[in-house]
Amino acid sequence: MRHVFPCGTPALDFVGTLQERRTAVPIERIGTPGLLDSWFVEAGLLDERPGSDRADLCAARELREAIYVLVRARLTARPLPVAAVTAVNRRAAGVPVVLRLGSSGSRRSGSTAQALAELARGAVEIVAGAEADLLRECGRPDCTHIYLDRSRGRRREWCAMRSCGNRVKSAALRARRREVTGAPS
Repeated sequence: MRHVFPCGTPALDFVGTLQERRTAVPIERIGTPGLLDSWFVEAGLLDERPGSDRADLCAARELREAIYVLVRARLTARPLPVAAVTAVNRRAAGVPVVLRLGSSGSRRSGSTAQALAELARGAVEIVAGAEADLLRECGRPDCTHIYLDRSRGRRREWCAMRSCGNRVKSAALRARRREVTGAPS
């Protein structure tokens, strides 16, 4: 499976592994330990699959939701919920991914817990740092990706132009055409 990474940082892309959160049936992108492992590799957190199990998957989802609660609080200028802060801090205190330099470049290795620690530390840096002001939620109604708007002028509207931006613009074009031709919706 190919995962998507439109959010600008692994911690926010990880939050995006539960897509369309506000719909009746959200889309789970890390539904199995194997999908979690492939996400870690595709995200560049680890070079090899760590061999996650069901307990690791539960821990990953708990961290994902705690990060989501924190970034939503930042987006809406609300106080950070204590339970989410505690959960993220507990993970962030874990052993980091091992980064080694070799003759062919660098290698990143570690366990699921180490990859989750990296994600938690990334979330802490975003939520507590200057980049918290860059947090935005995608403008497509069904999309709930939260991203860092590093665009010039800070006017980015969608998590990714090739997916959400194109959908919104295509829908608007179809609506304008219907309006002009008088075709029924």
